[in-house]
Amino acid sequence: MRKTAYLLLDAGHNDTPFAHIVDIFLIVLISLNVTAVVFESMPEVYAAYAPYFDAFEFFSVGVFTIEYLLRVWSIVESDNPRYKSPVKGRFRFMLSPLALIDLIVLLPFYLGSLIGVDLRMLRALRLLRAFRLTRYASSMNLLLQVVRDEGPVIAAALFVLLMMIVVAASITYLAEHAAQPEAFASIPHALWWAVVTVTTIGYGDAVTQTLVGRICAAIIGVISVGMVALPAGIMASGFNEALHKRRQKFENLVDEVLEDGVIDADEHEELRAMRDELGLTDSEAAKLLKAGYRKITHRTIECPECGTKIILGGAHEHDTDGGGGSGPKRLSKFG
Repeated sequence: MRKTAYLLLDAGHNDTPFAHIVDIFLIVLISLNVTAVVFESMPEVYAAYAPYFDAFEFFSVGVFTIEYLLRVWSIVESDNPRYKSPVKGRFRFMLSPLALIDLIVLLPFYLGSLIGVDLRMLRALRLLRAFRLTRYASSMNLLLQVVRDEGPVIAAALFVLLMMIVVAASITYLAEHAAQPEAFASIPHALWWAVVTVTTIGYGDAVTQTLVGRICAAIIGVISVGMVALPAGIMASGFNEALHKRRQKFENLVDEVLEDGVIDADEHEELRAMRDELGLTDSEAAKLLKAGYRKITHRTIECPECGTKIILGGAHEHDTDGGGGSGPKRLSKFG
């Protein structure tokens, strides 16, 4: 039962119709919760439908509580060795980012009920439920993986950008304070101007007037064009590399299962599982599979005796002349 619960709740590991129903139900429920939070911010709407909003919140909290408890209970069935321990593994899972989000959005409801404190102001935390949708979006998981992998480089670029903003604000404050004591009353005030200038937004609520201030603004404006785009370039490069590695991993598996020219039932299931794990679409997987078949056609010959196609250099060689061991492999099913 615990293994079934884990596979049922862990998106991408169960391809049964019931698992798809559970995934769709949770996705719709999370989306409706986010929509409810948006409409509850409109006093006239909430006043007219308050009982329905409260009943929906009660139902949602019940569902998400059961889901959270089932995830904590069944996480020991994960292939990740970090979660294998019955106690430490579950605590590690509870401290993971998505599990913490699950807990944070549930706590205000229970704390308000137990200690009698009005925590409706924390209703907005339910918007965090939107982040739970990353469980069901492989592309979002890939993006989060890129952020983790490229984190140190992105952090370094952001640190340099932050230092540039602070230096620009300090110089501009010294140049503009006497001429505009209100707009540049202090370095923190000048930081707003520096952020707006560096990000090339330019609201126009604070404009440099002195010669030194304008020279500083011009230099910062030119430099910031490249500095602001640097983190985006790092992310794009990392995302492209991650996509390439993902496709390469599936391509390697295709080459492995096509060594004998035939994909049996077990190999087909292995390909399907790898496709789901990597988050490849059906069209992407089909293209890579066709590319694997094309590779085989370039290393096949026709047997001069019987006309059967045989693969050269297969892993399990078929002896065509009776000598045994190193001849080309006969391809019984091809294409």
